[in-house]
Amino acid sequence: QVQLVESGGGSVQAGGSLRLSCAASELTPVNTCMGWFRQAPGKEREGVAVIYTGGGRSDYADSVKGRFTISQDNAKHTVYLQMNSLKPDDTAMYYCAAARAIPWFRCTASLTAPEYNYWGQGTQVTVSS
Repeated sequence: QVQLVESGGGSVQAGGSLRLSCAASELTPVNTCMGWFRQAPGKEREGVAVIYTGGGRSDYADSVKGRFTISQDNAKHTVYLQMNSLKPDDTAMYYCAAARAIPWFRCTASLTAPEYNYWGQGTQVTVSS
């Protein structure tokens, strides 16, 4: 059972930056899609960014392209989400998730939540105007 632990959330003003971290309890196989999701109150969970552990291919939701960057450090079993130029609309609980045995071409930001096997507990991001 893989455990995922997010950290790095907090409160910032619009235009600020945060870096979220997702530490896995064990090395994830190379055919794993690691994703960041977010969920604001009253809204559905939204896929934000993904990275494929085998090769580092990444994808982003249109709402964050050019502002967010996902990366991984395999030696530390950690995935990061660098968030720049934050907007109030980015306010949400951010979750890290892992989808195992996923072909690389399916690891996109539109991969749905039910396809992920493991989830972290979430970290809150609040952006004030």
